[in-house]
Amino acid sequence: MGLSRIIAQTKHMKSIKLTALIFLLTTIGMSAQNTIIPLWPNRIPNQEASNEAEKIEYTEDGIIWITNVQEPTVEVFLPSKRMSNGKAVVIFPGGGYYGLAYDWEGTDIAKTLTAKGIAGIVVKYRLPWSKSIIKDKHLVPLQDAQRAMRLVRSKVKEWNLDENQIGIMGFSAGGHLASTLGTHYDEKVYPTQKGEDGISARPDFMALIYPVITLGEPSTHTGSRASLVGENPTQAELDYLSNEKQVDENTPPTFLLHAADDGAVPVENSLMFFSALKENKVPATMHVYPTGGHGFSLGLEHERLKNWINLFFDWMDNLD
Repeated sequence: MGLSRIIAQTKHMKSIKLTALIFLLTTIGMSAQNTIIPLWPNRIPNQEASNEAEKIEYTEDGIIWITNVQEPTVEVFLPSKRMSNGKAVVIFPGGGYYGLAYDWEGTDIAKTLTAKGIAGIVVKYRLPWSKSIIKDKHLVPLQDAQRAMRLVRSKVKEWNLDENQIGIMGFSAGGHLASTLGTHYDEKVYPTQKGEDGISARPDFMALIYPVITLGEPSTHTGSRASLVGENPTQAELDYLSNEKQVDENTPPTFLLHAADDGAVPVENSLMFFSALKENKVPATMHVYPTGGHGFSLGLEHERLKNWINLFFDWMDNLD
């Protein structure tokens, strides 16, 4: 795709207004730094060489859309040392486990966090339908998620972070991955590569934004389920990744956000997870808006939704 065509596609007024507002939020009174780090220092686990190439495209709304992820990374956005409060959020963009809405539910969020002194780390994770994945395709996103948490914790001194205030945030299918990490953080799903792989992968808190939670009928998002476990999964595979069934008393405190009229990922996903958290006495906060649909990201164009990120900041400030 030619550069001129890309530029033309990105001149969608909705996207320009959003980008401009985020730019203002993240440049007033501070200077954020960002860098991209490969997730795996040695051989990428459960993957073989192939002729697949990573694709970066733009949707009609100007959103950066990444598919065929071959080299998973973390993109790290750090606030200035003067602004930093030591907190960090590892972010998993959504995309139905088929692609990643990389800026809309990733870097835009990270930049907004830095304006509050919070480090934002965006994970470009592998997608299970890729032909380069050798086996256990349903575990590949979790492998990358665990590794991302451990990598961030290994950098707390370098990045001026508090190792006990590192949480996660996921959107849609990225919310499923976040809740998978929050309920399967201590399972060994890849061979140890470096010393940091001995560090805990447990998040200190979770924010799940219009998340896929269950793989069971009738409330699952069928596209995410098909991408993750295929068209004919076993009941054991469905139960393992239906995360409302995996909550226990050690699941991290959770912030849930959903719109009641979400036509893609039914609000029952958040309701089921909230119920499981409550049953296990895990601190949880849930906000359900009557309207908003799906995929609204920061919700800046929705009169009601545009304040949700401030609700999240308040919630973070009051965590024990």
